Amino acid sequence: QVQLVESGGGLVQPGGSLRLSCAASGRAFASYTMGWFRQAPGKAREFVARITWSSGSTYYVDSVKGRFTISRDNAKNTVYLQTNSLKPEDTAVYSCAAGTIRPGFQDYDYDYWGQGTQVTVSS
Repeated sequence: QVQLVESGGGLVQPGGSLRLSCAASGRAFASYTMGWFRQAPGKAREFVARITWSSGSTYYVDSVKGRFTISRDNAKNTVYLQTNSLKPEDTAVYSCAAGTIRPGFQDYDYDYWGQGTQVTVSS
């Protein structure tokens, strides 16, 4: 059974940083794309970033470029989202997802989802 478990969310002041983690288990993910999405209250789920497990190719939504970094640790089967220079508009529930469809910019490209972790940016 595939499991994706996120952690690392919390309350942070504007300009602060958080590192989100997504621990994956239950199958071999070598051919998968891993994505991070977020959903703020009253808004649709939004693509944030994705990484291909095999090559490490990354892609970001424009609003987080230069501030967020997605990475993976093959040995730990874990994907990370380093979030820096956080802004109040980054407040959302962040979820990781796994799928095999490229390029992986839409939520329907993904088959498996974690439960999400709350990120709140406020002074």
